[in-house]
Amino acid sequence: MNELAAVIPWLGTHKPRAARWVVIVLMITAPLIAAFFGRTWMRVLDFALLYVMLALGLNLVVGFAGLLDLGYIAFYAVGAYTWAFLASPHFGLHLPFWIVLPAGAAFAALAGLILGTPVLRLRGDYLAIVTLGFGEIVRIFMNNLNYPVNITNGPQGINALDPIIIFGWDISRNWQVTDNLSVNSLFFYYYAFLACVIGSVIFIQRMQVSRMGRAWAAIRDDDLAAKAIGINVRNVKLLAFSLGATFGGVAGGLFGAFQGFVSPESFSLMESIMVLAMVVFGGMGNLGGVIVGALILSFLPEVLRHHAVPLQQAVFGTVILDPEVLRLLIYALALILMMALRPAGLIPAHSRYSRPELLKAEPVPAEGRA
Repeated sequence: MNELAAVIPWLGTHKPRAARWVVIVLMITAPLIAAFFGRTWMRVLDFALLYVMLALGLNLVVGFAGLLDLGYIAFYAVGAYTWAFLASPHFGLHLPFWIVLPAGAAFAALAGLILGTPVLRLRGDYLAIVTLGFGEIVRIFMNNLNYPVNITNGPQGINALDPIIIFGWDISRNWQVTDNLSVNSLFFYYYAFLACVIGSVIFIQRMQVSRMGRAWAAIRDDDLAAKAIGINVRNVKLLAFSLGATFGGVAGGLFGAFQGFVSPESFSLMESIMVLAMVVFGGMGNLGGVIVGALILSFLPEVLRHHAVPLQQAVFGTVILDPEVLRLLIYALALILMMALRPAGLIPAHSRYSRPELLKAEPVPAEGRA
């Protein structure tokens, strides 16, 4: 909350309490603002929260532990397909969400352990290549496991997934208040996803300032020195991979319930790169920066999709660049500018372990030290 409040110009610096209230009000009223521009933007807002969850999980691996993961979208796929297997007509199973969602998180955590175990000694580019391959392996498996036994339904995907039902209340259905007034289900999905994001932020914040979070920071800075001071580097890295994968699995399950359909094309390498770009753009290791980066890069493609073509026709008389190509170009330019102007990201991370009263204290003279 404090990191997000600090983003607000002037108010975040001079009146942090007021800035925090502004953030809270924006979180509550965001779907109302989006609804003013149409249901499409409400749907975009819901998807943006899913990307926030993905970015938070990847930030735990990349930003906290310093492990470059280019196959993170594979855990998203594991969570989504777990929901498709356990809550759809595909296998005739319709388990409740409070069983399916934890199952997706558990399977994703297991996939994180499977990925983390063989790559413990790899660093940098080698780690990135292996994790990239893992992500592609999962996508190809999902694309081809329809013969001789149909498990994933191949490239056709699985549809008619069950929505989230809480105590008999189907949040995918509009709520008819009166004959002339109804509340769209996109509002309910937004607040359900927002609750998951808030829970994720609280959990990650507590992990960051815990003993394990400090171990991740030590490994990120120098894993050899961390091993020398007694940190079990192997177990700490495995925990980072599994915990980060857990958030991807939860986001994947929510995606399946929200979309009602999953297919391998939703989990391509480009999705992994986009989530990594959100983390780098916002600020690795800073929860507020990652959230802001995920929101900006989630809305940017939709803004381009709606306005790029009319703007080019008005200025040049023809369409020079397709919105999809323009989106990738802007992603690349944004990352290049960030690396040149703000290498630490839009909102750089700072130490979470130093106490403000100690930072402001006067240094102790040498003769006064014990």
